[in-house]
Amino acid sequence: MSTENNWKTLTTETVYENAWLELSHRDVINPSGNKGIYGLVKFKNQAIGVIPIDEEGNIYLVGQFRYAIDEYSWEIPEGGGLLGTDALEAAQRELKEETGLVAGKWTKFARIHTSNSATNEEGFLFMAEELTQMDAEPEDTEDLQVWKLPLSEAVEMVMRSEITDSLSVCAILMTARLKGI
Repeated sequence: MSTENNWKTLTTETVYENAWLELSHRDVINPSGNKGIYGLVKFKNQAIGVIPIDEEGNIYLVGQFRYAIDEYSWEIPEGGGLLGTDALEAAQRELKEETGLVAGKWTKFARIHTSNSATNEEGFLFMAEELTQMDAEPEDTEDLQVWKLPLSEAVEMVMRSEITDSLSVCAILMTARLKGI
């Protein structure tokens, strides 16, 4: 079994770019040796997800309407950190901004790719414990609700596809496993 790159890029053209991402069209030779095309989204940030969990086993979800999917979404506190910057600092910032929570204990427990067939986006998941409530500081694009619920209930929401955000699904299930649920 080969783990080598068996794709060949012939041309690359940036077709769209903004402050957050770049979309390119690529002419390629695919693994079967045939010519083809590929669209690639490169994000300019790393994805950051935080699962805050208190001493009673409750977690905090953030609810907001997501424009891209045209649905309301319950998810863990999450956001982005510039590539090449400290992921933990971004996680601490996102948790405080979205929930007002500050954590005394942080554990980085996962690295994931959010959709590796179309993007190179890399995500990092953190568990935040020893929580203290402060004031939230959401960005002006965020109209958020915060919901405290038992981790076991969030697992059931994942299993019923009521939580569909990839960072949240991974974080909730992995945390449940780490906590013996």
